[in-house]
Amino acid sequence: MRSDIKPGALFPDYELSDHTAKHRKLSDLQGPHPMVLILSRGGFCPKDRRQAEALIQLHREIEVGYCRLVTISTDNITLTNEYRTGVGAHWSFLADPARVVQRDLDIAEYTDLANNPMIPHVIVLEPGLIVYKVYNGYWFFGRPTMEDLRQDLRAVTKKCRPDWDITTPELKKAWQEGRKELFYPYGKTYAQTLGEQD
Repeated sequence: MRSDIKPGALFPDYELSDHTAKHRKLSDLQGPHPMVLILSRGGFCPKDRRQAEALIQLHREIEVGYCRLVTISTDNITLTNEYRTGVGAHWSFLADPARVVQRDLDIAEYTDLANNPMIPHVIVLEPGLIVYKVYNGYWFFGRPTMEDLRQDLRAVTKKCRPDWDITTPELKKAWQEGRKELFYPYGKTYAQTLGEQD
């Protein structure tokens, strides 16, 4: 992994085709929310499939926690869609068969010449594509557990949500004064936030 990809750094705003062949930028997928980014070997890898299967339950929590989950692999669009469907995932999968991400981040898995995948990583991002934590998943147990990700998302959410503790006298007063911009969805309607989702 490039040495500049570390906590506090800005993660590149890659634009790739998703599992439906629609071009998507990471920043658009993230919106104003915390995000977990999975850099995957691809659907051929049993470890990656197992990780994706574990993420299915966590994704349900991620959704209600107003966070995002995205997977990028070096598979082509057809294989990306099959990978996503095969594990039963419902979040965005991005295809990078040209290996733009792999080359840019310097994460070619040089021990696998047959598939030429990325070294798997999990990156937890604060809003604005700010790196919070990077996990190297070359070995399966280097990848975060679902509880690790819950704790990371708790820390990031606490950091970025001004209404994390609505019991404070200041927030109670702000609510009574009609200052709704301090409370989720921060000046938007819930209908607008629904339009931002996949």
